Amino acid sequence: MKVYEIQGAFGIDQLKEVERPVLVPGPGEVSIKMRAVSLNSRDLGVIDGFYNPELNAPLIPVSDGVGEVVALGEGTARFKLGDRVSGIFTQSWISGEATRDNWVSTLGSPLDGMLAEYAVLPEGGLVRVPDHLTDEEAAALPCAGVTAWHAIAEEGKVKAGDTVVVQGTGGVSLFALQFAKLHGAAVIITSSSDEKLQRAKELGADFGINYKQTPEWDKVVLELTGGRGADHIVDLGGSATLNKSIAALRVGGQISMVGGLSGYQVDGFAIIPAILRRARLQAINVGSRDMFETMNRAIEQNGLRPVVDRVFPFERAVEALHYFAEGSYFGKICIKF
Repeated sequence: MKVYEIQGAFGIDQLKEVERPVLVPGPGEVSIKMRAVSLNSRDLGVIDGFYNPELNAPLIPVSDGVGEVVALGEGTARFKLGDRVSGIFTQSWISGEATRDNWVSTLGSPLDGMLAEYAVLPEGGLVRVPDHLTDEEAAALPCAGVTAWHAIAEEGKVKAGDTVVVQGTGGVSLFALQFAKLHGAAVIITSSSDEKLQRAKELGADFGINYKQTPEWDKVVLELTGGRGADHIVDLGGSATLNKSIAALRVGGQISMVGGLSGYQVDGFAIIPAILRRARLQAINVGSRDMFETMNRAIEQNGLRPVVDRVFPFERAVEALHYFAEGSYFGKICIKF
């Protein structure tokens, strides 16, 4: 089978397409013929050596994908041949709270990822995906979808009448927008592009703020909420946005810390405003298999469709990663087999 490998040198252009033997599933394992994968910021961090400069090579990158079950190992019972499935990001996190031990079982590092024609995974690390989704849409679910569901539904407990602020228009952001609307909330979205803000409104966003034109977007959030502040803020910016998120929050509101697009070190953290607002800061690291399956039921029952920006063929995977690194996308970037 064809796979892409990190072979020691870091960087997108150092990825190599090579041949590996197709693995045979062992007891409790399932073999999947891959149909599509989607890209996440973490994938770039792995490929560039940001997350683990001591990474054990060779490694197949990319954590998210969907495929068809083509072989079953002895003793498997959760799936049948022909089922369409996705791997959960943290293979050992089935339910409940995560533990430190779970973080050694994440796909795309330290475990081999999905940028390969075939993958073999334990059946417990797989979920069925909604039938109405295309392969590319289904491939968008494992990280971006589950992260947003965890933030909005599981930890955020967003409800009708709430106001949710979502930063940006990438995969997690648009899932958060869709899930917040699914729960009856009003959504304020921020972006540096008026065109993307308009597209977000077409998806259901109630208000859009161009943070390039209006750097003090937190004050606009307060104006839009009559001075009360947002109930929930999905913060993807990190160092440049966290203090503004606190300033835009209602007393007792929650911030889901999801990413660090502007950096992961916050200088001058606004402790007093955080205390005055009784701000709840909840870090989100994707989610469990139970969350994934609950999210899938909600997606299926409501006919929700993930937003896919662009699809590349497998042989142009390096081009897809470069396009993703440019950051001009709206939604998810996918690679189709």
